[in-house]
Amino acid sequence: MVKGDVGKDVKDIRLAKGMKVRELIDAMRLMGGFSAQNMITGTDIIADMLADKDSYNFFSFPADIIATGMRGMIADSVKHFDAIMTTGGTMDHDLAKAHGGKYSLGTFEADDTELHKKNIYRLGNIFIRRDEYGEEVEDYFNEIMMDIYKSSDYKKEYSASELLFEFGKRMKDEHSIIRQAYLNNVPIFCPGILDGAFGTQLTIFSQTHDFKLNLIRDELALSNLMFDNKKTGALMIGGGISKHHVIWWNQFKGGLDYAVYITTASQYDGSLSGARLTEAVSWGKIKEKAKYVTIDGDATIILPIMFSYLEVTK
Repeated sequence: MVKGDVGKDVKDIRLAKGMKVRELIDAMRLMGGFSAQNMITGTDIIADMLADKDSYNFFSFPADIIATGMRGMIADSVKHFDAIMTTGGTMDHDLAKAHGGKYSLGTFEADDTELHKKNIYRLGNIFIRRDEYGEEVEDYFNEIMMDIYKSSDYKKEYSASELLFEFGKRMKDEHSIIRQAYLNNVPIFCPGILDGAFGTQLTIFSQTHDFKLNLIRDELALSNLMFDNKKTGALMIGGGISKHHVIWWNQFKGGLDYAVYITTASQYDGSLSGARLTEAVSWGKIKEKAKYVTIDGDATIILPIMFSYLEVTK
């Protein structure tokens, strides 16, 4: 909007008994509401992105939200995207929960010294018992990895996405992100796969078995995707390597055509997590005329509302 222009009138939102999420979002369109307006814009961009059959679409997110109850919702949404980009801890939480690990509601204000004495990890306000995480990941990893190793089509060398495809093939939990990615033939790219329990187990396994992890193979696959697809889009939750690997590779095709970013970080420390998408335009990672928006807020609040409106979990 040109400076001085007057847009549409702000309208009061009126709530009604039994109001559906779709009705609520539509009622919020002229509410204003600062970050709420960006959420509405982001919802519309995602809808356009997913409806564009010529667009190859990424969904990137860090591991922390997989420790929450968002895991199942994200697993249900996998089928609507073409590729997942995530961090190493996602494998940890997905495997732990798929193997029966139970996480509990905690508090940010807990006494961490006392939690350590009780063998309880704290991830924000989520409590995780040591035996519900480390042992579950180790046991399930080794069970699946040995089955891969003993299979007739074992290859000795895998990229991260190829290995996760094999894991998804053998997992039974339908609420698993890795499992749903396998079932829907959606590759999981994880450039930081060695950073976590899953990666540590891979390292240990490689010391006693003929196994190699080829991280460059996925980079070449991403490079090919950029040249094979003229249009691309991305829904990005949080910053770090999962966000940057998406926008980094997209610069080689002239930038993303659609981009929605949800973050709680501030841009004033120069961090990638805080960097608004408009900064990525200066690098050519997002096209100048792309549809894009940054939404300031907690993804555990915003994403369920957006996904419910878009019905991407059905």
